[in-house]
Amino acid sequence: MTTAATDTMRTEPVRLRDQPGRDFEDFVVGDVYEHSPGRTITQQDNIWFSLLTMNQHPVHCDDEYGKTTEFGQCLVCSPLTVSVLVGLSVRDVSYRAIANLGWKDIRMTAPVFAGDTLYADTEVLAKRVSQSRPTEGIVTVRTTGRNQKGVVVCTFERSVLVKCRHAAGG
Repeated sequence: MTTAATDTMRTEPVRLRDQPGRDFEDFVVGDVYEHSPGRTITQQDNIWFSLLTMNQHPVHCDDEYGKTTEFGQCLVCSPLTVSVLVGLSVRDVSYRAIANLGWKDIRMTAPVFAGDTLYADTEVLAKRVSQSRPTEGIVTVRTTGRNQKGVVVCTFERSVLVKCRHAAGG
């Protein structure tokens, strides 16, 4: 059995398989996972995401409009920022999750622009065995996203439901 997001499991004498993710028992309150690699956001990403989500605000897709704003350029759509940060954290936090249970306290603390590279780390805030599903546990984490300059651009908490290893006989 493996315990870390970067462990491998020997499947045959010369064959190894990557074993991403964590079981409930592997989460330790106070641990911080530094996710890598980062992700550079392009204006194409921004426009596609805006089209996909039907966000028609011109600040995301109209360069001339963006120049007239206090930022002097287009902004990355904030739900795209959150989505990328969640994605960066999946391997460490929710790769083995049964379900995301919710997000709260989402804060957009600085603008994100096309060309910015996002990095994230996630702190384990709490964990408990589920009362209604005793073979599973609820883990609550806080993810912090920073740009390439180290400026915090977004923070949020989320809770995930994960299997307990003891339930699987491990």
